[in-house]
Amino acid sequence: MSRVSGKMSCDEYYLERSDELVTLLAEGLKMLWSVDISDCPRTCDIDTELAKARYLAENGLADTADRTCGKSPAELLEWLEKNKPSYEPVLSHGDFCLPNVFLENGRVSGLIDLGDCGIADKWRDIALCRRSLRDNFNGTFGGKIYPLFNADILFEKLGIEPDRKKLEYYLLLDEMFR
Repeated sequence: MSRVSGKMSCDEYYLERSDELVTLLAEGLKMLWSVDISDCPRTCDIDTELAKARYLAENGLADTADRTCGKSPAELLEWLEKNKPSYEPVLSHGDFCLPNVFLENGRVSGLIDLGDCGIADKWRDIALCRRSLRDNFNGTFGGKIYPLFNADILFEKLGIEPDRKKLEYYLLLDEMFR
């Protein structure tokens, strides 16, 4: 292992340059999605993730009440199982959040925290990235608020329309693991 060069994408430098930041994050996602997954040894598809979530729920290892309108882990798991979205497999980082993406000289210089990397739905990374953007710009992380930022600019930079149902699904699935 070696040290990743650059700055975390949640660095104040990038938060003050939101257009550059979101452009680079979109490029990072597209870079991951361009990797051939035909020989990838790890699958993190919905059924695999739901099996992990079921284990956590059945063993009292998931606490979702604060973030899911009071739904218990069992209730959330039931909803997740009944509302599985279609699947668009790509190489997924697994936690594509601002602290895990390093930027330098107008490019992604490195990624860290790849423990959940594998084949997964592309909307998993999009949902986590969008939430991380929102929470870094609204002061949840770091305390400083950057007004007038709209995390939905990510979709423009990716050249796709937002799929609100998939975004909600993957954020709720992530709550089982937090």
